[in-house]
Parts: sequence; structure tokens; C-alpha cells
Amino acid sequence: MNFVVESVAVEIDAPAAFVWEVLTDYASYPLWNPYTIKVDTTLVVDSPIDLTLPNPDGGGGTFVSREYIRVVDPPRLLRYDTGDTFPGLSGVRDQWITALGPDRCGYTTRETFTGELARPVLAAQGPWVKAGFDAVAHALRDRATALFTSRRVDG
Repeated sequence: MNFVVESVAVEIDAPAAFVWEVLTDYASYPLWNPYTIKVDTTLVVDSPIDLTLPNPDGGGGTFVSREYIRVVDPPRLLRYDTGDTFPGLSGVRDQWITALGPDRCGYTTRETFTGELARPVLAAQGPWVKAGFDAVAHALRDRATALFTSRRVDG
């Protein structure tokens, strides 16, 4: 059985290619991303992506989730999955950027969890994942819009 966690869909006042640049500028994540505070990856398909996340209990500290890049399709889709790093649980995460016009796009994240542990893990962690995905969507919208607006004013 599949269990899906999906972020809110946001509209961003910036071109899809620009939002892709912001999304994949991992060095800047500590400046704006409240859920994925550090990322180490080469973005090469089948290579690792190490995601540093805050502890779900809110008590401080972080942990690293090692996943694997599966699709890099700028400026439309970034997909990675857990591979076999969590026995009994598989997660496939898609980050979608959809062009809505020359200077406007939409963004959403969806993760599909499968495996014997999917139900209990999502029962315990699903609300935290959903809140994190929503926070990223809003923060990406705010960051990309501010940077694009600044670039247009300065350019």
C-alpha cells in the first residue's frame, strides 16, 4: 500500500528556471530552508543526497537522511528516494516546478512511502513531514520571489 504526503501547492512570482536555481542552490539552504537545513549532493543520477533535517521531536539537534538522486529534469522535476537505507520503508520524493507563464510557476513536493513500516512510520511522523514540506514550499516561494524581484530591480 502507498502512503502519500504532499505539500501545499504554491505559486511563485519567478520563472521556473530561476526557481530551479534557488531549489538546487544547496549552499544557501541554511539561509532560508526550515526543514532541510543542509544538503550534500552532486545531483548526479544514482549518487547520494544527504539531507540534514531537524529532529522530528522538536527537541533540537539534527539527523542525516541518505537518499539517492533518481531524476534531474530542470526546471521541472527533481526526484530522489531512500533506496534500501531504511529496511521495511521506501520513500520516493518528487519536487515539481510547473511553469505558469514566463515569470510565474508553481511548486509542490510529494513523497510516496511504501513497505511494511510505511503505515506506522507515517502515523508517527506524517504530520511532521507534511509540516516540513509545507514550510519548504512557503519558504521557497518567499526566497525565489524576493531574489527574482531584487534581480529585476537591480538588473
